[in-house]
Amino acid sequence: MNKKLINWLSWSLILILVVFIVMFLSLCIGSVKIPLSQIFHPSDKIIKEILFKIRLPRIILGFAVGGALAIAGVILQGLFRNPLVEPYTLGISGGAGVLVCLNIVLKVYQKFGVITFPVSGFLGAGLVIILVYILSVKRGILRIRGLLLTGVMISFISSSLMMLIMAITRAENLHGIIFWIMGSLEEPDTFLVKIALLISILGLLISYFFSLDLNAFSCGEEEAHHLGVDVEKTKKILFILASILTGVCVSVAGIIGFVGLLVPHLMRIFTGEDHRILLLTSYLCGAGFLIFSDTLARTIISPLELPVGVITGVIGGSLFIYVLTKRGR
Repeated sequence: MNKKLINWLSWSLILILVVFIVMFLSLCIGSVKIPLSQIFHPSDKIIKEILFKIRLPRIILGFAVGGALAIAGVILQGLFRNPLVEPYTLGISGGAGVLVCLNIVLKVYQKFGVITFPVSGFLGAGLVIILVYILSVKRGILRIRGLLLTGVMISFISSSLMMLIMAITRAENLHGIIFWIMGSLEEPDTFLVKIALLISILGLLISYFFSLDLNAFSCGEEEAHHLGVDVEKTKKILFILASILTGVCVSVAGIIGFVGLLVPHLMRIFTGEDHRILLLTSYLCGAGFLIFSDTLARTIISPLELPVGVITGVIGGSLFIYVLTKRGR
């Protein structure tokens, strides 16, 4: 068997095993410790509630969001040929954040319920996606450099608007805004969790149709065109795919940093640059990393809970420095 294929299969199986181990640990660990024997045959009604109503939905959402952010990062880094691009670079998280902040300040959620948080987040993300796309398309050509610069500027503007809202709002609203900005996997609506999982897996499957195109993009747009890639069509589809994945993640879980930036770099060290394996391994690694981070976030100062973005920032930043030094050598 081809040595490359054996390496790919090995890493895929290792990551699948790691994800399952992290999932089981996440089910067991918390403010209430549950023995492993109780996971499969819970005898107590309270344990059943904790497992299936609280912890399992968080694990599923962590799997979906972590995987989606990771492959969005892979797609955007491949599309822009820029190692510093991540899912939030295009200002999608900023647009979602502004509308969620307005939702909290104007008390919209008190009238229509907590479902308005993901709805307003997705609307904000969608508006930014449309705005960035319109500003970056000229005569049917999606200008990659213009797309990146426009996204960064919209991100700065959105951040400034969020800080303005936080500066003039009442103190009682600040906790909700800050906690949402730092990200959380505590989503009470199981329907939204299922939608996030479905979109995440569909995003992975669709991205595989463009894995060879992403390989070609690593040589530049002109080379990709000579290799038979419909460059403009592919750029637009990949931009929309990565944007939708990011928008869904932000609207459901808030702004969780470093997953889409760190994981693709980490997987490139172990599996190489080929997107046929990079997409799958990044998805699995992102899912496992976010589930692990969320487990730490809800146990490290138990019974209080930290925003998961704090954990991903600390661990992700440290690992990213390691990745940079490793690749430098």
